[in-house]
This record gives sequence, structure tokens and C-alpha cells, in this order.
Amino acid sequence: MMEFDPTRPKWMQIADVIRKRIADGEYPPDHLISEVRMEQEFSVARTTVRKVTAALREEGLIITTPGMGSFVARR
Repeated sequence: MMEFDPTRPKWMQIADVIRKRIADGEYPPDHLISEVRMEQEFSVARTTVRKVTAALREEGLIITTPGMGSFVARR
């Protein structure tokens, strides 16, 4: 389990991890970014995960398709 820095919001720290995974190619284009898996991996609430996906969507790193999920955007 991830050790969170108490001086920064958890969602920001999780977003940093996902950003790095995308940048490193661990999450290639079209890779599913599962909210359920994030909840489990980081032991956080769904609202926290939703803040992560909203931030990454705003940055253009992921695309969310209603009824399908969030996927890493193609560059």
C-alpha cells in the first residue's frame, strides 16, 4: 500500500502515480484506467478516485467514454 504524504491531498498523489505510469509507458494508449482498481490499490474512496480521473481528463491524459470507462489518450 502507498504511504501518503499528509501535507498533500491523496488524489493529487495518486494522480502523480498515474501520470508517471502513463509517461513511462506502463499504461500505454487505450489502457483502461479502472476506478475500482484504483480504489483497491490505493485504499481510497470512490470520490477520491473521481477527483483523480477528473484531473487527468482535464490535462488530456485520459478520455472517459460513458458506459465504457476511462482510457489513456493517444498522443
